[in-house]
Amino acid sequence: MPVVDGRVSAPRIRASRIDFAPLRRELELPTEFPLAALREAEEASRTEHGDGRVDRTDLAFVTVDPPGARDLDQAVRLEQRAGGYRVYYAIADVFAFVVPGGALDAETHRRGQTVYLPDGKVPLHPPVLSEGAASLLPDRVRPAVLWTVDLDAGGVPTSHSVERALVRSRAQYAYPDLERELPEPVALLPTVGKLLIARGLERGAVDLPLPDQEIEPDGDGWRLELRSPLPVEEWNAQISLLTGMVAAKIMLTGGTGLLRTMPPPPEKAITRLRAAAAALDIDWPAEQPVGELLAAMRPVHARELAFVEQAGDLLSGATYEVPDGSSTGKNEHSAVAAPYAHVTAPLRRLADRYATEACLALHDGREVPAHVRSALPELPATMQRTARVTNAADRAAVDLVEAVLLAGRVGEVFEAAVLDVEGRRGTIALDEPAVRARCDGDLALGTRTRVRLVEADPATRKVRFETAG
Repeated sequence: MPVVDGRVSAPRIRASRIDFAPLRRELELPTEFPLAALREAEEASRTEHGDGRVDRTDLAFVTVDPPGARDLDQAVRLEQRAGGYRVYYAIADVFAFVVPGGALDAETHRRGQTVYLPDGKVPLHPPVLSEGAASLLPDRVRPAVLWTVDLDAGGVPTSHSVERALVRSRAQYAYPDLERELPEPVALLPTVGKLLIARGLERGAVDLPLPDQEIEPDGDGWRLELRSPLPVEEWNAQISLLTGMVAAKIMLTGGTGLLRTMPPPPEKAITRLRAAAAALDIDWPAEQPVGELLAAMRPVHARELAFVEQAGDLLSGATYEVPDGSSTGKNEHSAVAAPYAHVTAPLRRLADRYATEACLALHDGREVPAHVRSALPELPATMQRTARVTNAADRAAVDLVEAVLLAGRVGEVFEAAVLDVEGRRGTIALDEPAVRARCDGDLALGTRTRVRLVEADPATRKVRFETAG
């Protein structure tokens, strides 16, 4: 696979027109909003939101999102201050538009989160809100929840606040835009982002640098790409992680809310990864945290790809928890290596709306509203249920495109890297197209091999290979 500026790319292989409607039916995804919910959304979109809010429209915010995004949850501004930095992070204030106990509220609890498919998304909220009145679109005054976090020169938080405000984004940027030029509101993003990454590694945070399989439009069809995150995406993600850790601190201090947690990896996963490192000739000093080792990798070779794939076993069991007053360790997210909460994507995730509302009340010394307290116990199950649907949609869409891409090539031989092995079966990654699939035969972890396609069935979305000798 070619590498440009440290990024992995793969040839863009075009698939014919694909109908994703069967996936929507199979997953029982909703096709429309109930009429009562739509009426509430339309009415809410016309509501004024100035009363009782701090006017922060003087601050120049910008949004940073994937190209073409319209559901803009976050707007950011970074400033240098004496002895450190100030992070302003404005988050869409969804509770300003959703009436607790109303028809729209009920429908969002049913959906849980936005489901993304190549031919369009199944949104958590009607587009009149998620892509309109509630979205932090440029040059529009919007209600927001404004997080302000001060950092010292080393990137350590020293103070924070959260309040309801009015904000106005000055511009919308896509990640590739910021690779070319950083506008003033986010000129410090590389500096602050790198500091926060360093602080995370000191804590023991773990991030998997695996390239993502992405389905992109290509004329009247689709293409499958293998893409690693741009550095600016990683820096921008650190602002969200910082805010989530501040939110978790507020909720743990207040004894209520909704945390995103992940247990520490089981010892057998660490042992297996150590064995994989030795087998793959990966130099992993005994005293080096796995997060530091992974952070130094840009997995473009078979050995490194296989090691990162194995490291995925360390990050499992993520869930949502209502703080119960027990030890902080139980409430931590092991990949973040700190208590953490989802509060930065309320247009797309139901949990963020409630965690944010809890933080606002606790920060102000108020009692958490009754409608929030009553919803919290049910939210972990709701989010787990809907996460299974979103994950299934992601995987099924990729499986379908892979099967369509390869349907006419049964019998052909491909070059591949071996990512995982279990007995006489493993997982391989083709050089092109950007396909990962099961393979039967004698496989050696972290090696390159030749494989023959023996099955590619779009009807079942099944792709299978065997070693070619």
